Amino acid sequence: MSAYIIVGLTPKDADKLQQYGANVPSTLAKFSGEVVVKGPVEQLHGRFDHKVQVILMFPSREHAYNWYHSEQYQSLISIRDQGMDSQFQLIG
Repeated sequence: MSAYIIVGLTPKDADKLQQYGANVPSTLAKFSGEVVVKGPVEQLHGRFDHKVQVILMFPSREHAYNWYHSEQYQSLISIRDQGMDSQFQLIG
């Protein structure tokens, strides 16, 4: 069963965010992950403080979990946190 990682983010540093974004795709490939959609959030109901949302899809929960905790992705966390405020949620 497919699993998804939902990312809410608000940019802080455009250069760091661009550096992070350029490196993420290569980390996804090993875990068969893909970006389903990325874009600005249009608030319809409730409170959501982030400006952008990204949905990543993986073939299984295990793939998604292992991607997030992989050495390759974890090496990007410092750049990620400098480039954006974010929250990550695993569904599936």
